[in-house]
Amino acid sequence: MEKLNCECNCKNGAKHKEFEEILQKYTNDKSNLIQILNEVQEKHGYISENAQKEISEYLNIPMAEVYGVITFYSRFTLKPKGKYNIAVCLGTACFVKGSEKILEAVKQKLGIDVGETTKDGKFSIEATRCIGACGLAPVFTVNGEVHGRATVSMVKEVIEKYQNMD
Repeated sequence: MEKLNCECNCKNGAKHKEFEEILQKYTNDKSNLIQILNEVQEKHGYISENAQKEISEYLNIPMAEVYGVITFYSRFTLKPKGKYNIAVCLGTACFVKGSEKILEAVKQKLGIDVGETTKDGKFSIEATRCIGACGLAPVFTVNGEVHGRATVSMVKEVIEKYQNMD
């Protein structure tokens, strides 16, 4: 396997080594793109521009193709998420039960919009479709932990709990 030409500006090389280990698990066949992206996303929380370049070179495909796959699938993200990722369900059941108000309360409390991360890196917000908890609508999650039958006051309490952690 050829040595990767990483531009990740790793301070101690640990991130680069992790990235190399991910790529080494796969042949450089373009059919491995989604599996590689998935593993990079799992490991680092997002897919950086440098990672996209490395994957593009490794699989010998245009970077535009890598970027196209990342932006097509909502599972992948180009920006790091906060330590606490808040996802508000906007699926039909949740929407009908007022999830728009829940989302607005989250945005107001944190002072950021969907797809953004707070300056301190602690919180990020995403809007999702059905998470399969329709009976608890409206629903939001914090790092996958479900908060059902949500109210605006509940949102504020949950966020304050996480703000006071650490």
